[in-house]
Amino acid sequence: MDTTYYDHGTPAERWERAGMFFDAKDYAAAARVLDGLVEEVPEQTGPRLLLARAYYHSAQLRRAEAELRAIVERDPVEHYARLMLGRTLERQGRHEEARSHLRIASALAGDFDDDRAVPRR
Repeated sequence: MDTTYYDHGTPAERWERAGMFFDAKDYAAAARVLDGLVEEVPEQTGPRLLLARAYYHSAQLRRAEAELRAIVERDPVEHYARLMLGRTLERQGRHEEARSHLRIASALAGDFDDDRAVPRR
């Protein structure tokens, strides 16, 4: 496919196209569409988070990590980004580093079943 196909249309049209690729499990194509969209609207969390998910599912883990870190840096209480960052780090074998992000995600979700996730006073 021509690369202009991935960049063609309004941001809303590209967002919809990316969603269709993602839903069809064509994660690499979704990432190609979302990459340009995120570059155009870097302040929006939705496209960046979907891009990270597309990278994760297409085993582009370092790229997923970079997108997730950008989200968490801008919005430290973004629960799903924290959870995904932890899972992405785990998938790379970086379990110790993943643990803190997973704990924070658990606390943000209000899941205090794990004693380690309970905030200390």
